[in-house]
Amino acid sequence: MAETTQSSSEVIFQPEPVKWSDIINRGLITGVILLFVGMVGMLAAFNEREIVRDYLTLGQLLIIVVPFIGAFISTRKTLTDTKNAGAAIASGLLVGVLTALMSLALLWLTNLLPDIDDILTNVNRDWIETITFDNRRDQPLGAGIFFGVVMASSVVGTLLYFIPEKIRKAIIWGTSFTVAIAIFGETVNLILDQLVPDAVIDALFRRDSLLLIPAIGLFVLSNIGALIWVFVRGDGSEKPKRNDGERSPAYYIGMALFVGLLLALPWIVGRTLSDVAVTVGLFVLMGFGLNIAIGLAGLLDLGYVTNYAVGAYVLAVLTSTGLLGRGPEWLNFWMVIPIALISAMIAGFLFAVPVLKMRGDYLAIATLGFGEIIGKLALSDWLAPIIGGAQGVLRIPKPVFFGIELTNPEQLYYIVLAACVITLFVSVRLNNSRTGRQWMAIREDEDVAAAMGINVAQAKLLAFTLSAATGGVAGAIFAAKVGTVFPNSFTVFISINVLSLIIVGGMGSNPGILLGAIALVGMPELLREFTEYRWLIYGALLIFMMVNRPEGLWPSQVRRRELNDDTQQSDGEAVVASA
Repeated sequence: MAETTQSSSEVIFQPEPVKWSDIINRGLITGVILLFVGMVGMLAAFNEREIVRDYLTLGQLLIIVVPFIGAFISTRKTLTDTKNAGAAIASGLLVGVLTALMSLALLWLTNLLPDIDDILTNVNRDWIETITFDNRRDQPLGAGIFFGVVMASSVVGTLLYFIPEKIRKAIIWGTSFTVAIAIFGETVNLILDQLVPDAVIDALFRRDSLLLIPAIGLFVLSNIGALIWVFVRGDGSEKPKRNDGERSPAYYIGMALFVGLLLALPWIVGRTLSDVAVTVGLFVLMGFGLNIAIGLAGLLDLGYVTNYAVGAYVLAVLTSTGLLGRGPEWLNFWMVIPIALISAMIAGFLFAVPVLKMRGDYLAIATLGFGEIIGKLALSDWLAPIIGGAQGVLRIPKPVFFGIELTNPEQLYYIVLAACVITLFVSVRLNNSRTGRQWMAIREDEDVAAAMGINVAQAKLLAFTLSAATGGVAGAIFAAKVGTVFPNSFTVFISINVLSLIIVGGMGSNPGILLGAIALVGMPELLREFTEYRWLIYGALLIFMMVNRPEGLWPSQVRRRELNDDTQQSDGEAVVASA
């Protein structure tokens, strides 16, 4: 038996031979990605934004980042499979060469075929200037610079994997922080404008772009800070063991600081960013609700925009003094919010009844149909006397709190924050309740859950109904925020946005929903000049997450344990099969 175990271990951990075909494939994929972002115009569009004044643009940063990531991934994969450091280094360099050659080949074709821009409309002068680093007139020099930059980036990505893990993590986090500050220079400017004198801002930025010396200083300081954090924090092996539910003092200090930041956020970031924060908060609110149906019960609901629309129209019709003028004068925002919540729950219940027996893809298609139905009903002449049809509902009053009309984003922010906190409390209680465990059992295997005595139909109805509640509240707040409601505000893309932020953040994870909303809603709001590439970035991010981190940015503890158990089970099966 010992010999069998030993031989099986040798089979499992024996390094594989170098598969150059796989390495070439990785290089070609990386090259295609860089080529693709250029051919769709993203590279040239990004090149219009400077992130380090007179030295680096966002388009040039993209040229650096793509081969860096490709070389890093190829090096890691090759070293893990072959245990051959030389082959791993060669794989990273080969990825860089192939990445550069593919774009240079297209550059050569633009000279050989001057009319190629009639077919590839984005392979134009702007693209050539980006690829050649503003050396369009001296293309050999520009091509050489491009090749050198790509290879240097690949070398850094290759060698980074051979650095000790702690130092590598610190460098990645520190550099990412610097890049984020540089990319969102306009946002940082808006924040600093509330906190520091103009002279300080002028010393750091020029027209929303970091100056070179401050950029270098920020890079050094952020990396030093990340190194200190990584080494002080350690790997957790020396931390004292705590009982279940017991928290460290650092946890409570961190939570107190986080709560204080949330309360002071509007007055720190100013009006523009407060408006973005309100939008993010609305999607967080919807994410908490949809997470009940998808994250806990495993019910793929693509018609969540229905609840959002119901809440918005209920508040609009009952409070508006505009087109319809049907709202009683004594009804106000605070009275209608519970009505909008109950109306959305009723809509969720009614739409859930026909789809109780459906699962998986069939359920997704059926709920998607409900989302389309609500959009057509909002435009129909049948409901036009009530909700205005294509003309919508106008002049929706703002909330009034103790005689103060809440018109500014800084004030509306606290309504959204309160709604999110209440929803979070309910979500956590449901997650740890008997009902929550029933939903998770249905998510894992509906037939087994029914065999264990769970009333599947009742549990599904409850999940759909409760998840609809927050959608109705979010819709009502949205209507009060914008003051008008039109049918084109409630498209299927609302449902896709909410679903995407749950997937990216982490299924069943409440903190993950916040991260997902910031990544998929907040950041695009801050980079509005690149709106046309929003869905392209969405798709790429979802693919990357599903391939490299299917559990999400901040997975729930249950999901993390499930993935770890699956990994351990697959390893055990491999041992048995080898034996």
